[in-house]
Amino acid sequence: MNPTPPHPDTLQATALVDSDHPAVQAFAREHASGSTDRERAIALYYAVRDGFRYDPYRIDLSAAGMTASSVIAAGWGWCVPKATLLTAVCRAAGIPARLGFADVRNHLSTERMRQTMKTDVFAWHGYTDIWLDGAWRKATPAFNVQLCEKFGLLPLEFDGTSDSIYHPFDRAGNRHMEYVKQRGTFNDLPLAEIVATFREIYANWLPGGDATSQLQSADFSADVAAEAKPG
Repeated sequence: MNPTPPHPDTLQATALVDSDHPAVQAFAREHASGSTDRERAIALYYAVRDGFRYDPYRIDLSAAGMTASSVIAAGWGWCVPKATLLTAVCRAAGIPARLGFADVRNHLSTERMRQTMKTDVFAWHGYTDIWLDGAWRKATPAFNVQLCEKFGLLPLEFDGTSDSIYHPFDRAGNRHMEYVKQRGTFNDLPLAEIVATFREIYANWLPGGDATSQLQSADFSADVAAEAKPG
């Protein structure tokens, strides 16, 4: 089956995939090194993966909190904003990119997060779909390498020729991640759909009309470090 070629929108800025934002443009100019789209996409992937720490406690589902540029301003993000940032910087570098989503089981979490979410399924996990050498390649920049080292996970690598998706097992051979539902690809961030799903299934996490997680005041890195200790 021939892959669907990129739509013109996969190179365009939107309000959320704000590839025209000065900070996004500057990031792309600084990090998109290489002579080919593949080389530049790889460089951008690692710059986003490791340049911004993963923090699912600080979810902000407001429009302002979900832009690509907000990740640069904050220095951290969870899977969806980090995928949005990678999508935006690829577009800023002239590489077609779009957003992809799936529901996953056993997403990296802590006991505090599991008790709050009341489920081990993380809906609308985000990744980036990048058009390289005539095909769409999945790239998942969520977990920075430092976090993987603390949690005993295998960091996701991206070579621009194969999909970079979550490993089913961690370094110790324990079950880590299972894809349970594909939600498809989107040229823009489907924020309204994400918000509706989160409000439906994560009532304790985002109660009432709140746009921000109830875990905002907690320290994800400290919880990860505590739970990663032997014994």
